[in-house]
Amino acid sequence: MVRDRVWASSLRIASAGLHTLTFTAMSTHCQVKCHSFDAKLVRAYQDEVLDWVAWFEARYSRFISDSLIGRINAAAGEHWVEIDPETEALFQLCQDMIFFSRGVFDPTALPLMKLWNWKAQPPVVPTEEAIRAARELVGWNKIERRPGGIFLPRAGMLLDLGGIGKEYAVDRALTLGLERGLANVLVDFGQDVRVHGRPDRGDKWIIGLEDPHQPGKCWTAVAVNNEAVATSGDYVRHFTHAGKRFGHIIDPRTGYPVDNGVLSVSIVAPHCTFAGILSTAAFILGPRDGLEMMGLCPGVEGAITTDSSQFITRGFHRYATS
Repeated sequence: MVRDRVWASSLRIASAGLHTLTFTAMSTHCQVKCHSFDAKLVRAYQDEVLDWVAWFEARYSRFISDSLIGRINAAAGEHWVEIDPETEALFQLCQDMIFFSRGVFDPTALPLMKLWNWKAQPPVVPTEEAIRAARELVGWNKIERRPGGIFLPRAGMLLDLGGIGKEYAVDRALTLGLERGLANVLVDFGQDVRVHGRPDRGDKWIIGLEDPHQPGKCWTAVAVNNEAVATSGDYVRHFTHAGKRFGHIIDPRTGYPVDNGVLSVSIVAPHCTFAGILSTAAFILGPRDGLEMMGLCPGVEGAITTDSSQFITRGFHRYATS
């Protein structure tokens, strides 16, 4: 069971009022920190986080055949699947994020992603015919939705919430802490981060931003109180074939990996879901359109690092520590 696996991976450390919970879920390292001298309250919060994240993964992971997403995908081209109000709200959030991302965020892009196998040795580049066929199965506008139900009308269509699920979980986990009265909380799921209040030392939480030119080192850090920070990049997951580099972030408009010189995008935004979607969208759109998109979103600042330059929004300096 997912719950057993998540709980078995958990570790709790407490020192001078700083409580740290670490665990593995959604195929990533997760960390929750909070500063409080009410150990009983923190313990209850940590238990709730573990239970909720395990429930979320079991329900929405495409890798679990009997999850809701697994059942929706299995029913493609055959029948409608009933969904609950929370799932309906999550799908509506996907709809909203598609609008904000100018269509480059698309939870139906899995048929394209499955064509590109970065683990294959030697790597294989899909044929144009295969990409063209997969693109016919991609497009959020092709999905049929009604109150309490969803239907993928063509066999082979697939949903994948990997582009929004982890970030959504970060937001929900932090909210669980606020609902319990914890004022100083950090949630970090796979380097998608949201914070509230202050750390145990200092006025702001300090979040490092990795240098894509030197993985493992930071080019700067951002100091935040009640914001989220998310980074998208393909400088780790990529392969080279016939002298050409192919990253792991797919542009659903073309069916090919992004090839615009961008190495990473970091976003500071009020919510992690928003930050995550915008970082990936800006990565796909490129520096010019990416910066323009950020400028239209209230409370959003960001930095785009390419193979030769860096592009930063006007207000990013308010957060950067160096």
